[in-house]
Amino acid sequence: MTTNPETTSTRASTGERHLLLDPGMDLTLRPMRYPRFFDRFKDAIKNTWTVEEVDLHSDLADLAKLSPAEQHLVSRLVAFFATGDTIVANNLVLNLYQHVNSPEGRLYLSRQLYEEAVHVQFYLNLLDTYVPDEKERFEAFAAVENIPSIARKAEFCFRWIDSIFQLRELRTREDRRAFLLNVICFAACIEGLFFYGAFAYVYFLRSRGLLHGLASGTNWVFRDESMHMAFAFDVVDTVRAEEPDLFDAQMQQQVKDMLAEAVECEVQFAADLLEQGVSGMSLTHMREYLQHVADRRLAMLGIEPMYGSRNPFAFMELQDVQELSNFFERRVSAYQVAVAGSVSFDDDF
Repeated sequence: MTTNPETTSTRASTGERHLLLDPGMDLTLRPMRYPRFFDRFKDAIKNTWTVEEVDLHSDLADLAKLSPAEQHLVSRLVAFFATGDTIVANNLVLNLYQHVNSPEGRLYLSRQLYEEAVHVQFYLNLLDTYVPDEKERFEAFAAVENIPSIARKAEFCFRWIDSIFQLRELRTREDRRAFLLNVICFAACIEGLFFYGAFAYVYFLRSRGLLHGLASGTNWVFRDESMHMAFAFDVVDTVRAEEPDLFDAQMQQQVKDMLAEAVECEVQFAADLLEQGVSGMSLTHMREYLQHVADRRLAMLGIEPMYGSRNPFAFMELQDVQELSNFFERRVSAYQVAVAGSVSFDDDF
């Protein structure tokens, strides 16, 4: 991407208003055009954590006593985790950073990229701990090619990455709509549905008294993903306010179609995980849960729900509803680890 410094400088000096998706690379943090993005950046820093804080070795005794069906579930889950966050990071670098023309927004995206790297490290540590056999670890990382249910989800992700990969500037209405669909896909379908489905399996096992180390690390990932979604939907809301004509009936239908496909991808994955019969978790309930989550993502976008499904999992009520709904109202001290710098631990957000 090429940036014209004269254009950027002229806009800054003349006070000419430009929009979030206008081509260019605005470098001016004062006056701040999108302070909400900067607040998201500061909030993310308060949620700093490290992989070394998560003790996965405490799970080894639990792994040894899992039933064959539960072992299959964990094996498939770990295979998905092996590359899931890397895919999200690739889209962030290849597609999002260059088009969000806000230095505040790019600060947050830089922080998100760091968090994706921490997630990748966490899941690498997970595989090294859970799967001591080197050949099996290699197979887990190749799951996007060799396991049909994971390959289908990967194909869905790659298709949406490729959908705007050739765009270097968002000049036309269709360019901007394509970009927004990419943002919505990764926020609502991938981080907001694929990962939330994975979290449900983790918290199901924890509700059985199993794999508390994995659940502890997942708590941190869950909070990060909640914030990633919140920022992405802030971007969508900002563009919607600046360019409301982009959000027409066609756009809403495209979003519904996208989410419906994502639900079916995740249901296929669930059928794979649960194919051997896991006591306490059925494919019917998992489909219902995924539909419930999809409806919530539509609600975040101001779109009517498609399914009207309830949350069938009592063990997810605290994690999936209260955590996401109230995350930014909680006191930092409720979950904060030590962070260097001038962050106040008593701030509410």
